[in-house]
Parts: sequence; C-alpha cells; structure tokens
Amino acid sequence: MGQAWRCSGLRWSADGPVLRWDGGRVSALTWGKRVAFGVTEGGVRTCVGARGNACPIRTGVSGRSTGARCEECARLDRAHSVAADTIADDPRPYHVYLAWFGPGMTKVGITALERGSARLLEQGAVVFSWLGAGPLMAARRTEELLRAALGVPDRIPYADKRAVRAALPGSAAERAVEVEELHARAVGLGGWPESLERASCQVVDHVGVFGLTGLTGLTGPAPALGAVSELVAGGVVGGELVAAAGPDLHLAVEDGRGNGRGVVVLDTRLMTGWELVPVGSGGLTVPVREFKGSKESAGVQDGLF
Repeated sequence: MGQAWRCSGLRWSADGPVLRWDGGRVSALTWGKRVAFGVTEGGVRTCVGARGNACPIRTGVSGRSTGARCEECARLDRAHSVAADTIADDPRPYHVYLAWFGPGMTKVGITALERGSARLLEQGAVVFSWLGAGPLMAARRTEELLRAALGVPDRIPYADKRAVRAALPGSAAERAVEVEELHARAVGLGGWPESLERASCQVVDHVGVFGLTGLTGLTGPAPALGAVSELVAGGVVGGELVAAAGPDLHLAVEDGRGNGRGVVVLDTRLMTGWELVPVGSGGLTVPVREFKGSKESAGVQDGLF
C-alpha cells in the first residue's frame, strides 16, 4: 500500500482546478488526466476541524457529508462567516453578482472584491455578471432587495446544478439571456443603497473554463449518468477527467475491465476526512446515485455500483 494522503479540497487557480492535500502538496487537474485513488481498508472518515484547527477528538463523520465536520466544529466554522451572515463589520468592499447554473437557476450573491471571480468558479457558476460593488452591509441589503422584489434565491443546491449541466443551451448568447434580463430588472428597482455602485451587465461564460462543451453531447463523452453519493472504506475511484465545475469532477469511468461506462460526477468535498492511497488501475467501486431520467442500462448500472 502506498503512502496515505488527506485531501483538503479542490481550489480554482488561474490555470484551472487543483486538488490540495494536507501538508501543502497540490495536484493540478487537466482535461484527460487520470484521477485514481483508493480509500484505505478499514478506514474511518474523521472530522476535518474548523478554521485551520484540527478537531480535538477526531470525531467520526458521515460519508455523505460534504462538510466533513462534527457538529461542534461546524458551529465554530460558521461563527465568523460572511456567508452565514454572522459578521457585519468587515471593512472590505464586496461585489454583488448574479450567477446562472442552468435554465431557471439564477441566484444572487456577494463576494469580497479582492477575490475577483474565484467565488463564482468555486460555486460552479456557468454564467455570471456583477451587479455592483460597495460596503458589506450595502451589498447585503442589495442581495435582500433582489430576493424580496424579484424572488431571486441566494442558494441553489449542488445536486440541482450538476443534474442540468448536460442540458445547457449550446451558445453563449443563449446562456446569457436569463442573466441579462434579470440584471435589467434588478437595476431598475428602487431602494438600492446609495453606497453601492452599480455595474453594467457584462456576462462572463465559464463553459470553456469548466470543459463542459463535451458534456452537452455535441462533442466528446456522453452526459453524466450520476454522481458519487459517498466514499467507503476500501472503495476505489478511477476515471479520466473530462470536465470540472465548482467542487465537482466529471470522470469518464470504467468497470474495472477496461470497458467504458460513461461519465460520473465526483464532489471532491466527499474526499475530505478520509485517508486516500494511490491505485494503479481499477474502476468505480463506491456508491453512485443515478441522475433522474438517466438512460443507463442495467449492465452499466452494475458497473457503477
């Protein structure tokens, strides 16, 4: 058995997605790269701690948890969080944005100006545009204005995002329509905070950045069949990276005998808290949840589970 590693998550750099490992090691991810690892036999997933500090009791956590934190560490992690709205005195300027993930899936959100578009890449936003920029509380009030006046949500579940990636409109112009229309309605509202500077609509499209063109069925591999629901002790994940969006890797997987079985999505947040080891070969031997409406055959499904 090779050396065991602990993953600390996926991050987006200027050159694309990278997997980070405890101790500072990083693994750059490029299209066509083989991603393969195993979970240690008899291993147990343990809490990853909070805000850079290890969990004092190394509590075991569910394999299906995307946070990989025990109840106490999860509470501590959110105790000083802009996302959780637990701080109001951050002096940094903030962007307000509209992010689109697929037909009928647009949300409003905020991110620190200094982070640029990193937050949008991390969320898997297929298309986005800035709405404005200003102090934290002005950005928060603008976010609430859009929720109340236009019914725009501030959260969209990852499961919903990944299920529609294979059904995205084929052109950038089509993908931009909902954001452009919503942006126009938003800037026409009264009640914007005076300290928030409005931004013109300039749509950014991430389909190329994420490598999603091949998942639409136009070129490359077929649409994803499903998503890994959890890792398990002794399980193996192996496949060729064909796309990535937010924390998700889209892997063209095999059944362990060299037979292609389509694309499966791996949420890299499920990797944290486990001890992982290199594997030379092998298919996918962890549970997979089939997407609603998937046309996979019984034979293909047997290869995935």
